[in-house]
Amino acid sequence: MTFGVRALTVSFGDTRALDDVTVEVTPGTVVAVVGGDGAGKTTLLRALVREVRPDHGAVMAPGKADIGFLPAASGSWAALTVNQNLDFAGGVFGLTGADLHSRRDRLLAGADLTKAADRLASQLSGGMRRKLGFCMAMVGSPALLVLDEPSTGVDPVSRIDLWRMISEAAADGTAVIMSTTYLDEAERAAHLVVLDGGRVLVQGPYDEVRREFPGAITSSDEPVRRAWSWRRGRQRHEYWPDGDPPAHLARVDADLEDIVIALSLARRASTEATL
Repeated sequence: MTFGVRALTVSFGDTRALDDVTVEVTPGTVVAVVGGDGAGKTTLLRALVREVRPDHGAVMAPGKADIGFLPAASGSWAALTVNQNLDFAGGVFGLTGADLHSRRDRLLAGADLTKAADRLASQLSGGMRRKLGFCMAMVGSPALLVLDEPSTGVDPVSRIDLWRMISEAAADGTAVIMSTTYLDEAERAAHLVVLDGGRVLVQGPYDEVRREFPGAITSSDEPVRRAWSWRRGRQRHEYWPDGDPPAHLARVDADLEDIVIALSLARRASTEATL
């Protein structure tokens, strides 16, 4: 079964957080959702786990007993030990006795948290606590795993551990959707969704998104149109939606950061033109 949302619209008062968004999450794959602050990433994930009621559209998701959710917060209880956190989460999923202990021990070993099993969650580093939250989301062997920026603020080693666990979950058949602020993580996903202002700018496999990116990107010390440019290292990149930049400017191969910024600029220019 494929999970996801279809033509989803969500509003909070006068603010439209999602506008006609369609995303599919196939078992055994990882979908990465990227976008700036206010893009709608968290709202999309919360709609999938039924914490947000949509105005319009459909949510295709299993029952809560088959969903694992790691929110943007730590995802664990500070006053409980690592084992107690996992035992509590496992109990919510109906696990008890030897089944719970076996599952808990296997997850902790995979997250390199076995030696911390009796420590309070409040005594863990940020990276260790995010890994614990991931284990709690996975303890029930969910069909759908929803992760809200699982590696934000996490040290590089823990980031590698988290991504390995995410990949293993997908390899075991779990449908995984995650938001991330790290574009290198998004590039590894089977499917990429770029949100801006609650709308989908582009989605698809990363190679396809790059191949079908419209227009051209140039690099220079001084852009021709500063409103269409952004800083990349010591240079400024500039987007040409018509694909026809001045001949004296050097073209560059657009990476995901360039694509996200360029399409966001184009969308905002289009919106302003209609006002």
